[in-house]
Amino acid sequence: MVFAAPGEALTRAEELLGADPSPLHASVAHQVIGIWQRDFGDTRRALAHLRRARDLAARAESAEREADVLATLGVALVHAGRTRAGLEAFERGVARGSGHTRARVLYRRAYVWWVLGRHGEALEDVRRAIPVLRQVGDVIWTARALTLRATVHLAQGAVERADADFTAAEALWDTTGQEHDKADAVESRGLAAFRSGDVPAALRLLDEAEERYAKLGTPTFMLTIRRCEVLMAAGLATEALAEADGAVAALDGIGGQSTRKAELLLVAARAARLAGEPQTSLARAAVAVRLFAGQRRTWYETHARLVLIEARVATGRGSGRLVADAAAVAERLAAFGAPAAPEASLLAGRIALDLGWTADAERHLAVAARSRHGGPPLARMTGWAAQALRARAAGSARGVLEACRRGLDVLDDHRMTLGASELRARATAQGAELAALAQRASLASGGPRRLLGWSERWRATVLSAPPTRPPADPVLLTAMTAFRELAARAEEARSDGGRPAPALEREQRRLEREIRSRTLHMRGEAPGDGDRFDVRRLLRRLGDDVRLVELAVLDGRVQVLLCGQGRVRRFEAGLLADAEAEAEHVQAGLRRLAHPGAEARLPLVEAAGARLQHLLLGPAAAHLGSGPVVVVPPGRLHRVPWALLPALRERVLSVSPSASSWLRARDTAPPPGGRQVLVRGPGLATGGAEITELAQRYGAGRTPGVGAAWAPPPGSAYGRLPGPAAGGPTVLEGDAARVPRVLRELDGAALAHIAAHGTFRADSPLFSSLRMADGPLIVHDFERLDRSPYRIILPCCDTARFASVGADELLGLVTALLPLGTAGVVACTAPVNDAAAVPLMLALHKGLDAGLSLAEALRDARASLPDDAVHQATGWAFTAFGAA
Repeated sequence: MVFAAPGEALTRAEELLGADPSPLHASVAHQVIGIWQRDFGDTRRALAHLRRARDLAARAESAEREADVLATLGVALVHAGRTRAGLEAFERGVARGSGHTRARVLYRRAYVWWVLGRHGEALEDVRRAIPVLRQVGDVIWTARALTLRATVHLAQGAVERADADFTAAEALWDTTGQEHDKADAVESRGLAAFRSGDVPAALRLLDEAEERYAKLGTPTFMLTIRRCEVLMAAGLATEALAEADGAVAALDGIGGQSTRKAELLLVAARAARLAGEPQTSLARAAVAVRLFAGQRRTWYETHARLVLIEARVATGRGSGRLVADAAAVAERLAAFGAPAAPEASLLAGRIALDLGWTADAERHLAVAARSRHGGPPLARMTGWAAQALRARAAGSARGVLEACRRGLDVLDDHRMTLGASELRARATAQGAELAALAQRASLASGGPRRLLGWSERWRATVLSAPPTRPPADPVLLTAMTAFRELAARAEEARSDGGRPAPALEREQRRLEREIRSRTLHMRGEAPGDGDRFDVRRLLRRLGDDVRLVELAVLDGRVQVLLCGQGRVRRFEAGLLADAEAEAEHVQAGLRRLAHPGAEARLPLVEAAGARLQHLLLGPAAAHLGSGPVVVVPPGRLHRVPWALLPALRERVLSVSPSASSWLRARDTAPPPGGRQVLVRGPGLATGGAEITELAQRYGAGRTPGVGAAWAPPPGSAYGRLPGPAAGGPTVLEGDAARVPRVLRELDGAALAHIAAHGTFRADSPLFSSLRMADGPLIVHDFERLDRSPYRIILPCCDTARFASVGADELLGLVTALLPLGTAGVVACTAPVNDAAAVPLMLALHKGLDAGLSLAEALRDARASLPDDAVHQATGWAFTAFGAA
């Protein structure tokens, strides 16, 4: 009962002890309390109750009772870090018990062997236990033993055997009322899904298990460990680190199991390394190694030593000693049959290469490269990375490129199983080394065309296919509606000069977690991208007039690839770090210029623009010709206001996340019907003045009703817009500008203009939003559209801000729209003066009315503004994205 209903079991055990029971019954009660404290409370109290239970069993002269308690005590001692005493308790338990009881003792010793990482002994004990448990019809313990055997198989990489045992155990659990064990079975299936490479299914099952545990009120430290592993594989290392550190603090707070603490520290160390925090990784891994060594858990200690070596290398401590340490770890992991063995061999080879020890590097890399032909996707990628390094050491550029191509193909297939655009973007980080190796090799051997091809191979890949549409999940839809209502109430409280209630903020954060969690469960629907980038096709589409400038970064320096007139030329510009720092200075200058009285800063901002041009374009600035320019920057330069650069200031200029994305936008046809939608959100400083003027212009002076659709008179200027809607534009304002109605009207529109407050969420970019009458319209909402507007204008602050994630990916509002059918967006990269944005927007629409593209109309609109500092800065802050 202590697992089926732990709270009730604890209460009944305490009541039994209060009724002066016999030694035999008191032994059972103390054992129950000991189990509860061991798994859900204080380990020291658990040991005290279990020792009392053992002594009472001896007084009752029941060998079977004593054997059973000794097994429970053995588990508790091992979890407390007292491995020798725990194993001695098991020796006595096996000797004291017989038949059915001994089988239960063997099962629990098998569990301890698994905790210690001694998988051979675990399989031997569980092999001896299962036939006896089956013979006596002990369904619960048979199911537990099968689940344990499956878990051991997973640790050894035998996924098919694990699946068979999990399936058999689940069938048995369905016949019992053991809710805790049922939750454990769901958790185990999540682990199996992860080991087979199905990240969305793993996240879904682990979340389901967490819900089941929550109903029982039981802690979930083992589940946290497994969830962190999945989060790291999905590229969410920062979140994994936060979860692991939080669990360590909670475990310390209750005096919990030392074994779990060590495992959590190991997970935290791995997460910190992947999150780019090597010092944190070093600290966590060192403590984990010490704890595992004290607990005599060699399997885990070896894994922790691997992370410790990786952290030392990341802090710049490469040495011959580390090569030997990594090689020794690889040998031990291989002897254990651990799937992490190739990672250790790759690490040893990589350190040896850096030291110039080519013979040693080849030996270790050859071992690691064997994993490229089998196993989960990330293991195969490890193998292909090793093969690429072998080829580089041998001087074979062709071999490097082939290995990188094969490795990135594996990752492409893995990414496309992920439905959530966030997971697809973050997963690309696992291919960053392969992409960098390929770019270096292509620069050395193939010239600018090959470098362009490899730059495109790993740039903004999340935009190469539409994200999977969120399911028509009533729970998800309800959570999104509730989130919107809470956010609106919080905004109302802030606007009244107060702060939202803490309970309101907590509930809002909970709903965010639920929305994001359910979104991450989505499986990918699209196959791998078979439409590979073709340099010749790009050059044909550019023709003689248009120039495309793609910026690649190799070893920290910007390489400018200038495409046009049938050729690709390469120029070397400045350091990326210097360009990033200058871009931040420009952003600060634009923020100040958004307010009157900062005119003296205008020359400083213009001078910074000239410095940015030197750092980003270098000599290429003199070869741009006189026609339109498309800039394709890396993700880390997404905040550059490109129109500020002197060579681009008076040009038709557009920005695209990749050349492939620009080509897709050029090929996107506008939707039939030509519907236009004008949206005005609440609380704007200007009241969304351009919406009023646009409505009057298009409606020939008529004032539309709230949310009404209205038609301009025949021959009005509006009718000359590309693909005009026969019934005129739809205007949504006031109470009509609510998220469901706005989404309905935006779906499939030819042009949308949304004047609303914009908020960028750096911590969670897919919760970046536009403020509507009923709350925030978030990126997750846009992903529900069948087709986003062909052209969309966002005159709100921060709508063109992104989070740079993965290898070279961007998450934000604009990048969410581009794969959904939007061919062109105008948005701003910095806060702007609301009043100055109104004439810019009106001039922009005037250009569209004349049949210009967004980039052409924006160029002319900037030129039409007054030449004061506020209006100039406003014009520079806006960018045209795409090709419409």
